Amino acid sequence: MKRAIIVGASSGIGYELAKILAEDGYEIGLVARRHGHLLKLQEEIPTKTHVRPVDVSLIPETRNAIESIILELGGVDLFIINAGIGFLNPHLEWQHEKDTIDVNVYGFCALANLAYRYFTKQGHGHLVGISSIGALRGNALAPAYNASKAFMSNYLEGLQKRAAREQPQITVTDIQPGAVHTAMMKGEGHFWIASPKKAAAQIFNAIRHKKRHAYITKRWRLIAWLLKVMPRCVHEKI
Repeated sequence: MKRAIIVGASSGIGYELAKILAEDGYEIGLVARRHGHLLKLQEEIPTKTHVRPVDVSLIPETRNAIESIILELGGVDLFIINAGIGFLNPHLEWQHEKDTIDVNVYGFCALANLAYRYFTKQGHGHLVGISSIGALRGNALAPAYNASKAFMSNYLEGLQKRAAREQPQITVTDIQPGAVHTAMMKGEGHFWIASPKKAAAQIFNAIRHKKRHAYITKRWRLIAWLLKVMPRCVHEKI
C-alpha cells in the first residue's frame, strides 16, 4: 500500500486531498492543530489513517509526531505540507507577522528538511509544498504572508536542484494556488476562486504526473505571467 502524510489536513485543500488519496489506496498520516476535525476526517476515510494533533510552529513536537507516524506507516512515499496561516495586516501588527513566519517559514522549513532527509535515506519519495501565487510579488496588506510563500517556493526549488544532482528518485513539487475558497481567503471581490475540492483534484493530478510546479487552478498561469512581467510602478498602484 502507498503511504502519505498530509500536514494541514483538518480543512480546505488538505482535507480534500486526504479523501482523494484514500480513494487512490493510500494509507495516510493526518496532521493538523484541530484534533476534532482530524477525527471527523478519519471517519470519512475508508483506508487506514494515523492522526496527530500538532501545532507546526512548535517544531520539536511536530518533528517527533511526524517521526512517530512514519514508524507506524512503515515508511512514507508522499509528504504534503499544506499547513499555513496568513493575515490581512494593514497596521503591521508584529504578532501577526511573527505568527505567519513561525508557521510558514520555520514550521515549513523544519518539515521539508525532515521529509527530504528521510527520502534521501530511503532512496525515493515525493515532497509537495503548497505555496501560493502570492510568492511572486510583495503584498502591502499582507507582507509577511507573501514573503513567507516566496521563502517556501525558493526552498522547494533548492531541494529540486539537489534532487536533480544527487537523488533522481526524489520528486519535489511546488504548488502555487491562486484563489481557493478556504478560511484563509478573507475579504470580498475575489475572482477565479476555486472550491477546495476542485483545487485538490488538480493538485492530485500534478502529484500523479510528478510535476515540479503547478498553478492551481490552471488558469492562474496567466496571472502569474502578468505578475512576473508587470513593472514595479504598475504593481505598486494595484
